[in-house]
Amino acid sequence: MSEKQRAVVTGASSGIGAATVRQLQALDWDVVAVARREDRLRELADATGASYVVADVTSDDDVARLAGQITSAGPLHALVNNAGVAVRADRIADAAVADWARMYDVNVLGTVRVTHALLPALRASRGDVVLMGSTAGLVGYEGGGGYSAAKHGVHAFAGTLRLEEAENDLRVIEIAPGMVRTDEFALNRFEGDRTASDAVYAGVAAPLTADDVATAVTWALTLPHHMNVDLMVLRPVAQAAQHKVIRRS
Repeated sequence: MSEKQRAVVTGASSGIGAATVRQLQALDWDVVAVARREDRLRELADATGASYVVADVTSDDDVARLAGQITSAGPLHALVNNAGVAVRADRIADAAVADWARMYDVNVLGTVRVTHALLPALRASRGDVVLMGSTAGLVGYEGGGGYSAAKHGVHAFAGTLRLEEAENDLRVIEIAPGMVRTDEFALNRFEGDRTASDAVYAGVAAPLTADDVATAVTWALTLPHHMNVDLMVLRPVAQAAQHKVIRRS
């Protein structure tokens, strides 16, 4: 009987992270959901059978505690680094350095912290590291300087880790979605301004959903291990490029 696969998914309290937990659990993986909001994690665990750890990826102490709990419970086969944040959409001339620092700390340094802490366990299982990038990590856009810079950092991290860990038979997979409509991402970015967040998707017939992106993650993880998805770019058909979005009234 083959060993049951075990995964850690960060940023799992909503959106793409929660959808990934649901899909991997449905494939009979043993998933540990990680996020800051225990109430959301508890609901997800009750609905799916996943376990959870409350942790903030920007906290060294939280990540150390997470790693201790994960590694003491058995082998780890996959880490899905999904935790991320976008803060406002200011042009560089108007941007606050604190907003850029927040985005860098969560998207880049949070990924570094968790990956570094769990890398020995992943090496031991010849496992997988998934990075949730973005098309913003490949092409910049007006008003997105801080977020784009952070996601470019994730892209650089993915490429470097792949080079360094190939000798350890680790797969390093980057998923780079374009326009994804989730319950919270744009709303949080615009500090609860529903009008501003809805305008992002106005007239777009079918932006990607959290489940769409989770499907890509689970597909990449379930390929034969000798096949690595270096980079998968996902966009809705209506978004032909970063700056070309078909909007219909």
